[in-house]
Amino acid sequence: MAVRKILNYTMTNLRKKTSNVTVFDQNIVSLIQDLEDTMYEAGGQALSAPQIGVNQQVAIVDMGVEGLLQLINPVLVSASTEMTTEIEGCLSIPNRYGEVTRSRMIVVKSYDVNGNQVELTAYDDIARMILHEIDTLNGTLFIDKMDKEIPLEALEAYLDYE
Repeated sequence: MAVRKILNYTMTNLRKKTSNVTVFDQNIVSLIQDLEDTMYEAGGQALSAPQIGVNQQVAIVDMGVEGLLQLINPVLVSASTEMTTEIEGCLSIPNRYGEVTRSRMIVVKSYDVNGNQVELTAYDDIARMILHEIDTLNGTLFIDKMDKEIPLEALEAYLDYE
């Protein structure tokens, strides 16, 4: 597989809704592997296909000890009304960070690489990353939802304060 170039939001059309995956074959397996290789090389926690120039509804999220979550054609089924505001960033938007308010708990339906539908309930940081990636797949970037931008030079002190 391969590490691919992560596209910068200023030089690509990341604001377009991506196309649904209709064929579950080796190309999807390869795409997910490329996303994984690229994300880990860049030090990220999540990555979506449009960020590497592929117009498909595919994203991955590193869930830590629970492993790598593969999201193919993800759909948000429900979201809690309990919200949290945390700092977000994006590999396609380097050196910009800000507070974004999102649901603490979500239910998502998606597909695995074999075309089987799966449903997942996620909380807190995992829910946040999934929502971030679903937004990206639908052409919305975190800066569009940002409540407050945190200047790069203030980021470390801000995180220490939290």
